[in-house]
Amino acid sequence: MAGLRPTAPTAAENELLLLQRQALAEEEAAKTKRELLTRFLQGWGCPCSATPPGTRSSPKPTPAPFPPPTAPPQEKLSREEQSSRWGLHKVCTLWRSAQRKTKDQELRQDIEILSQTFTRVMDCKDSAIEVAALVTELDEAEEQQNRALRSHLHLTDQLLHIQRCRLGYLEQGFSAQVGALKAEFEAESVSCWQDQQYSRLQLVARLEGLWDQIQTARRSYAQATEKKKVEFEELKRKCEKTSCEIDAQAKKLQKLQENEEQTQRIRDERELALQKLQKLRAQISQAGATAHTHLVTLTCQCSATLKALQQVVEKAQRILRLAEMCRRLETQEEKVLPFYPSSLAEWEQQKARRVLEETASEPLARAMQDYVGLERFWQRFNKAKLEEKGLERARAALAERNQELRRLLQQYLAGATINKKVPKDPHPLLTTKQKLHPQK
Repeated sequence: MAGLRPTAPTAAENELLLLQRQALAEEEAAKTKRELLTRFLQGWGCPCSATPPGTRSSPKPTPAPFPPPTAPPQEKLSREEQSSRWGLHKVCTLWRSAQRKTKDQELRQDIEILSQTFTRVMDCKDSAIEVAALVTELDEAEEQQNRALRSHLHLTDQLLHIQRCRLGYLEQGFSAQVGALKAEFEAESVSCWQDQQYSRLQLVARLEGLWDQIQTARRSYAQATEKKKVEFEELKRKCEKTSCEIDAQAKKLQKLQENEEQTQRIRDERELALQKLQKLRAQISQAGATAHTHLVTLTCQCSATLKALQQVVEKAQRILRLAEMCRRLETQEEKVLPFYPSSLAEWEQQKARRVLEETASEPLARAMQDYVGLERFWQRFNKAKLEEKGLERARAALAERNQELRRLLQQYLAGATINKKVPKDPHPLLTTKQKLHPQK
């Protein structure tokens, strides 16, 4: 309450008291505004408003930079999924902060009206407050706020630096894996092409050798047949000329019979050679068709491999983007304890592990063993789902509390505002003001 005034104050004392009242009124209005904002932010559940003005916020420990990724693909996939959930949580937090800023503008207007009304009320109660103590307290509060802001900005910069380093390591590891896969694919393609060219060259060489043998046999047969024909004509002329030489011609006839037998043998050999040539031609055509079939199959496999690799690359890029988004939304608690503790006893966990290690006999059980590695993922997913449900309930409770606070604030404003419909009745605030300042 305001102190008693002296019986006969001087003009200087009145002016000094007036200045002190105005300064105290401004300080009280600022303090009341901060208290209202703090209560409102506590009602919304903002963690920054729960810190008392007299305590210093301890800086969070800075995590060490992430080493280069050397974990297997399954562990890397789980880490990327954790980072994606963390990024989603951070996006939701930023969206809530934007909504709070929008709501803050509306509340500031209401608080401005409240501060004006509260200033008139505080003019009646500011004579006993020490100005120096309030100014010192305000300076200390501002200094503490500045220290907390600097610490928060420093921690934010450190976290951003660590995240950039980790993303660089992940990108280098992924680029190395993609390069290794490409090199392996190119080496396999070159090896297949070399084997195909070598097989084709071998077939061509064999075909040329067989063709040379056939030509040689044909030429030798033609030469041998031509010589025999000449001998036969010569013997025929000798037979016509020397008909008296019966014994000689008989021998020549015998020799001719022998030549005919030899010619028959040569003809038989020629037929066998023709049959072998036909078989070789059939084998060559069959080998060409087989090589063409292999080439078509290899081309289809190469195209399918390229498509599969492209899908793997796209999937990896999508996983990296989701991991980056989730990593931003990951809280400090999720970094320290990524998995919730199991509710099973020790013997129940051992029994579950023995069941998983046993060889399954049913097809469904064998198929489920392929997805045992996703157990950790479903634990994180269920944990996030439960937290989401809890936050929804907390949000509903906070909304109800906000509505109640709004109703109380409206009632307070309705009681503090001057009623224009009843100007004859004296308002309690105006009556107090007139009693305190009769000269005005």
